Amino acid sequence: QTDIVTKEMFAFERGDTHYVLRPEVTAPVMRAYLQHRLDQWGGVQRLYYIGPCFRAERPQKGRYRQFHQFGAELIGSEDARVDVEVIALMMDVYRAFGLEEMTLRLNTLGDAESRPRYREALRAYLAPYARELTETSRRRLETNPLRILDTKEEKERRLLDEAPRLADFIDDASRAHFEEVKGLLQDLGIDFVEDPFLVRGLDYYNRTAFELESPDLGAQSALAGGGRYDRLACELGSKAPVPAVGFAAGIERLFIALAARQAALPAAEPPDVFLVALGDEAARFVVRLARDLRNQGLHVAYDLKGRSMKAQMREANRQQAPRTVILGQDELAARRAQVKTMATGAQVEVPLEELADHLRGLAPAREPHTA
Repeated sequence: QTDIVTKEMFAFERGDTHYVLRPEVTAPVMRAYLQHRLDQWGGVQRLYYIGPCFRAERPQKGRYRQFHQFGAELIGSEDARVDVEVIALMMDVYRAFGLEEMTLRLNTLGDAESRPRYREALRAYLAPYARELTETSRRRLETNPLRILDTKEEKERRLLDEAPRLADFIDDASRAHFEEVKGLLQDLGIDFVEDPFLVRGLDYYNRTAFELESPDLGAQSALAGGGRYDRLACELGSKAPVPAVGFAAGIERLFIALAARQAALPAAEPPDVFLVALGDEAARFVVRLARDLRNQGLHVAYDLKGRSMKAQMREANRQQAPRTVILGQDELAARRAQVKTMATGAQVEVPLEELADHLRGLAPAREPHTA
C-alpha cells in the first residue's frame, strides 16, 4: 500500500501481457537472487547495480519520472554487521565525492509482528483527528497509517508529536539488533540521528531503516536510503525468508548536491600513450595496434579524424598523454616505432614487437583488458 505501488507505477498492457516499468531495483535484485539460486554459491552475496527507474509523479527538483539509481545489496546474513557494512559503504561513496555535510537518520521497524500492532495503535490515535488531515493522509489512515509518519505538513507533524512511538512496540530481538547496529556505527565513528518517524517508502523493510540527507537538496533532501528486508523474498515466492540489507541512491540527486557544493567531478584519466599515424597505411595499422596494446593493459588513444601530424600532436597534448608513438610508412617498413616523451621531447626508436613491453615499463600498472 505504498505510494510507489498505488500511484507512481507506469503500468500498461500489450495484448494479454501486462508490463510495469520498474520503479526501483531492490525487488528485481532479490528476484534474480532467487531465480538463479545464488544462495547455493556459498557465503553472503554482495551485489550492486546502476540503472534507470520510472515513477509517475509530479516532476520537481530531485524528483523525476525517469531517474537513475545505483545501490548495493548484501544478501544472506542476519548479522547486525551486515547492516553496518552497507551503511558504511553508502557513506564512503558520498565522502569519496567530497560531500561531508550529511545527516544519517536511523530507525528500527521491528519484525513482522511488531508493525501490525503499531499500525493499529497509530490508527487509533489519529482517527479522532481525521478531519484535520490532508486528503492523502486520510487515505493512508485507512490503508497504511505508517506512511503518515513521512508527512511534510507542519500541522500533521505537530499532531504526531504525541503519537505512539514505534520503539514501544518493537520485539526484544529487534531492539537488541538495533542496539548492536548503533554500537557498531559508533565504533566506526559514523554519526547518526535516531528518527522514530523514519519508515521508508516501501513496505518490505523490517528492523533497520536508514536515510542519508543533504541540506543541498531542498525539500527532497534524501540522497540515499535503505534498510533490512528479510521478508521480501517471501513476497516474491520464496518459502522462507532471505536475510538482506541494501541501499539505493539517486544519481541525479548526487549531481545536484555536487553542484550546490561546486564540487569538481574527477577528471578523465589521461591515456598512457597516443598513437600518431602518418598516412593511410599507418592510420589503418594503428587500429590493430591500439587493440593489441589495450589487451596488454595500456590505456591507448589515437586520432579518428584523419588530421595532420601537427594536429595529432596537439590532440595528444590536449589529452595529456605523456608519450606518443609515431608511425609512418618508413616505420612500418622497418617494423620500428618512434616513442616520444612529450614533457622533454626525447625520442627513442623501439621495435614493434617490443613496443608493448617498453610502454608497460613506463606506464602505471593496469589490469589487462580482454577484447
